[in-house]
Amino acid sequence: MRPERVPQLAPKERILDAAEELFFNEGISRVTVDAIAAKAKSTKMTVYRHFDSKDALVLEWLQLLVDKYSEVFEALSAQYTGDPKAQILGFAEFIAQDLSAASYRGCPFTNSLAEIPEPGSPARQLIEEHKKRQFLRLVDLCTEADLPEPNEAAMELTYLMEGAQVVSQNKSIEGVGENLMKMVRKKIIG
Repeated sequence: MRPERVPQLAPKERILDAAEELFFNEGISRVTVDAIAAKAKSTKMTVYRHFDSKDALVLEWLQLLVDKYSEVFEALSAQYTGDPKAQILGFAEFIAQDLSAASYRGCPFTNSLAEIPEPGSPARQLIEEHKKRQFLRLVDLCTEADLPEPNEAAMELTYLMEGAQVVSQNKSIEGVGENLMKMVRKKIIG
């Protein structure tokens, strides 16, 4: 089939895809609505037809990321039912898989928090709630895995995974993903 006959994504999906790529690569603050419209092969008017504001677009993009992380946890739970250690390892692997990419720019949630200083911002609240749920999910898994002091174990795992993303972003240590997995295995398996 000729490329011109392949249907394009709906405008809203093109806008979200364009915004995601630009927000990942350039950050929220640096990206203009004009740049998003151009990347989406759309118009500024179309962007505002689908999103009341840039903040609304940022919020929807972040919600899609939150949903992706939730889907990962659900898939791991289904794949490794009754094996909380495998679920923890699977989540760590999900985090580790992108860390060695030359284009890796860090955790999109952490990067976004740096650009959203207002405590009452819906986007900031969404990220904070997501990170809390992620931590509590790890606490539950550490409890199910009979790890000593599950709350502390979940904190350590969180520090390892969050820290690995920062170290990978600043390129100060090589092999971050592999080293993260070694440390997580050591923590949960011994």
